[in-house]
Amino acid sequence: MKKKNCIKGFIVWLLAAGMFCSCQTINKEVVPGELRTEYLSGPIGLDIPSPRFAWNFSPSQKEFSQSYYQILVATSAGLLEEGKADVWDSDKQEGTLPFARYSGTTPLESHRMYYWNVTVWDASGRKTSTSQTATFEMAKINPSDWQAKWITDKHDKEFEPAPLFRKTFSAKKPIASARAYVSAAGYAELFINGKRVGENFLDPGYTHFDKRLLYVTHDITPLLTQGENAVGAVLGNGWYNIQSKAVWDFEKARWRDRPRFLCELRITYADGSTEVVATDDSWRTSIGPYTYNNLYSGDMYDARLEQEGWNTPAFSDASWMDAVITSQPAPLLVAQTMPGIRITEEVKASAFKTFSNKLYVYSYPKNMAGITRLKVKGKPGTRITVKHGELLKKDGRLEQGNINVYYHPEKAKEVFQMDVYTLKGTGEEEVFMPHFCYHGFQYAEVESSEPVELTDQSLTALFMHTALDQVGEFGSSNELLNKIWTATNQAYRSNIHSIPTDCPQREKNGWTADAHVAVDLALLNFDGITLYEKWMNDFIDNQRDSIGDISGIIPSSSWGYGEWIGPVWDAALFIIPNALCNYYGDTRSIEKLYPTMERYLKYLSTREKDGYLAYGLGDWVFYKTQTPNEYTSTAYYYLDYTLMARFTSLLGKDATHFQQKADQLKTLINTKYFNTETGVYANGSQTAQALALYLGLVPEGKEQLVADKLLDAVKATDHFLDFGLLGSKTVPAMLTRYGYVEDAYRMITKTEAPSWGYFVQTMGYTTLPETWTMSPEFRDASLNHVFMGDVSAWMYNCLAGINYDADQPGFAHVVIRPYFVKDLQWVKGSYKSVKGLIRSEWKREDGNVKLTVEIPAGTTATVYADKEYRIGSGIHSFVIKKN
Repeated sequence: MKKKNCIKGFIVWLLAAGMFCSCQTINKEVVPGELRTEYLSGPIGLDIPSPRFAWNFSPSQKEFSQSYYQILVATSAGLLEEGKADVWDSDKQEGTLPFARYSGTTPLESHRMYYWNVTVWDASGRKTSTSQTATFEMAKINPSDWQAKWITDKHDKEFEPAPLFRKTFSAKKPIASARAYVSAAGYAELFINGKRVGENFLDPGYTHFDKRLLYVTHDITPLLTQGENAVGAVLGNGWYNIQSKAVWDFEKARWRDRPRFLCELRITYADGSTEVVATDDSWRTSIGPYTYNNLYSGDMYDARLEQEGWNTPAFSDASWMDAVITSQPAPLLVAQTMPGIRITEEVKASAFKTFSNKLYVYSYPKNMAGITRLKVKGKPGTRITVKHGELLKKDGRLEQGNINVYYHPEKAKEVFQMDVYTLKGTGEEEVFMPHFCYHGFQYAEVESSEPVELTDQSLTALFMHTALDQVGEFGSSNELLNKIWTATNQAYRSNIHSIPTDCPQREKNGWTADAHVAVDLALLNFDGITLYEKWMNDFIDNQRDSIGDISGIIPSSSWGYGEWIGPVWDAALFIIPNALCNYYGDTRSIEKLYPTMERYLKYLSTREKDGYLAYGLGDWVFYKTQTPNEYTSTAYYYLDYTLMARFTSLLGKDATHFQQKADQLKTLINTKYFNTETGVYANGSQTAQALALYLGLVPEGKEQLVADKLLDAVKATDHFLDFGLLGSKTVPAMLTRYGYVEDAYRMITKTEAPSWGYFVQTMGYTTLPETWTMSPEFRDASLNHVFMGDVSAWMYNCLAGINYDADQPGFAHVVIRPYFVKDLQWVKGSYKSVKGLIRSEWKREDGNVKLTVEIPAGTTATVYADKEYRIGSGIHSFVIKKN
């Protein structure tokens, strides 16, 4: 009897502990959700052998914290419903982050759909309900998976009309599914049975075309029919074949050639069999109405040259030529997993002026990147030009003087940012929109060779950019702050076109410092990991093997290397992977870039002079006071080593060497540039003071003295800013950190120049300019740059108070530290992190401040308000009493 009681007691203990699997306690209120593979929902074009899995929990799942997880991957949804995993069962793994990498012994197969789910346990052993099933589909894992061959036509790189390609084929059985795998050197637009494939424009993304090419996967199942089908494509030059002259030497690019194309249609029939239709020399090629296309000038399209139905099965291509098989331009061909460039908004004209029946000017309510869509009737052969710009002259005509300074076309027909359409003239309304360029503009001037009748509805602006999901929102009681935030977001979206760019009109270049100074506003507002991981691959391809340096614009074929641009810009190589780690808790970018970073640091060691770096740009477009470049360059050299030490530790390696070098550089900088008595760095500029604090250069115990001198420098200018891009990121943040938030707020909201408030309130800009003030001649100053936009991150970090904890990256722990600026009645900020929604709101009530904080399940937070609070997930409110 005693023995039976002991056994019974032991079973009760097992049940209580949740260790008896058949009766394990299940927390039915908690269900993992928003399952993503490679940070994508249900992707169909992956080629990574070990994809990443991520999930999160809804905000209502209070006080839940993940301690373990189990992932099941199967070849069918039915198997998962039975709890079976014929591909991978991760078993119960310890892990607090909602993140895992595929590590099954069964290799994933190309062209196969997989199904997965996840179950999670908390620290007490209670498990959640299993998530719903998610899917992902592999594309081309191995180069040998491709049956298609690269094709082009017989023309050389100077030939201007765009090539057309087509192929007819028969699908003899009922179709279950079909995929198109498409790559191009240049841009490719694909058509199936006369219908355009997908929503993307300017595909595939921009790379170093002799190092790496991207391909895009499309689901074309709805476009195919049993029986006769036709596939067609038109190719644009893109960055592969720049045919006009500008200062960056793209017309001399080592990869430059006639556009070429790779396409493979993979059809799966209802009986399980497959068929492949692939590019080869049986495809037919011709030219058509796309007579010229260039990223800087625009598209030229002659509708009289259209070949009716050229991309349909019934068309006769007897007069066309055979395609020419050619070589793959680069050794690497990888899947494009970042979102495509898409039209995200149609914008109607806010004003319209008729100068004559041959000349019209359209004004739009905001500056943007993209194209225009023209609807027009007219005589055959009527030539219509649509020119784009950011300014108007006093007489109401278009002004391009601020953006066309670097473009030096040698062809008489080319004009900067001008599309040309020649009418077919059938008497019906004709519609034209360019397909192989994009412009930066707020105004468009339409000029016609013959009279045409246009209205305010005839020209629609199409906002076009890489379609990243918005994950952040900010609002406050100060409408000026809200306008600044909106302008920052508008400028950022205008400058993502498969790479982060400086401006969408005159350059379109991937300037490295522009991107790293803006990375916090980028990741707080947009889900950008796939874009930035792609761009960091471009850094790998950009590095010169023989030297180890990188260029100031990436990608680049030759321009931007050497001494002029330098270390402050190059620091993007370290800053952006670090940001991805902080925001996503993911180190893949660090792992891939680590050898590139090592080579780069060896290169920098060859550039030292007495330990310092005395070359390169510094606080670019400063207002009046220039901070010494040797100081800023060496400071970012120190940052490189500080981050390299962090990366080395994260990867489980010995970081001693890198930390020692960082310490040496810190000592060197402080020896030469820091006055320990006065607290002044370098020349005491606003940037010099703030940068030392921001980078952690200041000796312990001297921080407040340095911050006080920063405040003195700000007061000396009557709270006007006096810095460039480095100060724009560091001065407001450091003023706030060291007790001077009211001074930072006053600086930001001034409405006289120079200030962010001046931009949007006084000048009415809807994006951020490149310079604090515009020259009277309107020369050399874009109105759509993002590198002064970190003020948007300041709003999240300091006003709403939402901050990551670098010691627990990926928002495993959240720091909520709002500053209750006297002028503000309320602030709202939210950020959809990889762990779930984080929200911080405060408002003044009855003389006090009520703060409401929402923390996602599985996450903890420290709230700094009237005192320090440690909280878990859920919604929490605090009342801060004010005297």
